[in-house]
Amino acid sequence: MDLDQLDLNPRIIAAVKKAKLKSIKEVLHFSGPDLQRLTSLSSLDVQHLLRAASSRLRGGGVLTALQLCERAGGLPARPQRLSLGCPVLDRLLRGGLPLDGVTELAGLSSAGKTQLALQLCLAVQFPPRHGGLDAGAMYICTEDVFPNLRLQQLIAQQQRLRTDVPGEVVSRIKFSNQIFIEHVADVDSLLECVREKVPVLLSRGMARLVVIDSVAAPFRCEFDGPALVPRARHLQALGAALRRLSCAFQSPVLCINQVTEATEEQGTAPRPHGLRDERVSPALGMTWSNQLLMRLMVHRRRPGDEAVTPAGPPDRTLSVVFAPHLPPSSCSYTVNAEGVRGTPGTESC
Repeated sequence: MDLDQLDLNPRIIAAVKKAKLKSIKEVLHFSGPDLQRLTSLSSLDVQHLLRAASSRLRGGGVLTALQLCERAGGLPARPQRLSLGCPVLDRLLRGGLPLDGVTELAGLSSAGKTQLALQLCLAVQFPPRHGGLDAGAMYICTEDVFPNLRLQQLIAQQQRLRTDVPGEVVSRIKFSNQIFIEHVADVDSLLECVREKVPVLLSRGMARLVVIDSVAAPFRCEFDGPALVPRARHLQALGAALRRLSCAFQSPVLCINQVTEATEEQGTAPRPHGLRDERVSPALGMTWSNQLLMRLMVHRRRPGDEAVTPAGPPDRTLSVVFAPHLPPSSCSYTVNAEGVRGTPGTESC
């Protein structure tokens, strides 16, 4: 966006241009003190500059139905979904992840949850015409170190995976520079990160995707059976903070979740509708489920399954458990060096 679009004193605009900052988005990449050093503006002028740039990039805020009607045709076009980087998976989700809500991706270990999350961190950086949001991603790790080696492998294979995007577009994107990584070890640190650090990146347009991998790990470590009430309060606080951020900045939130094995006692309890594998269910219970817009589950056939059903289901399956805009449905997929690819012709409702 052009700096001349900002409603500011021409003196401030001239100082910004003299510092060789060419766009509103570039201005927001710097902190207040950095802008003061670059532009020689006062602290008050820099505050006005950041406030005007943020407001311009975010848009006009809340609109009434009458205002929307009066401005019909004048609203800026926005992508309604974030592409998963695969046409088969995008068809399953009718375009990809919604921009305003929390999506959960649950499943057993080694089913491909982190692989899909990494692929989304790359897909979000593409221009809107190619299913992205032209911004980076915030990746919050709670149990393992960030899988940087796998990320670099996926980056190197992007031109082979994204054959729908011209090669020059892929080569121009500096994928590694736009993934912001944070490691947290407990629930308090996770809440602090979501409330203090994530809003800074979203407000400056530096990130438009938030990934938490995984949401269950800190809660399982800190809260056991007798601590269900405080656990529920913290889960509600986390869900509310994530929903506010997603809606305010039109940024999808993906929370990877673990699953629990069903015991004999749990076998008679009601289970979430649409689960493919009746032996497992997403962790954190109903309190967390109520914070979600959409729940996805990945299933990987385990070694013992072949003996029971020799011609059984595909090795990996992605299922929609619930979503307000989608029916329960599924498709199979593979994970290889290029990334996650849906298998054509396996979509089912």
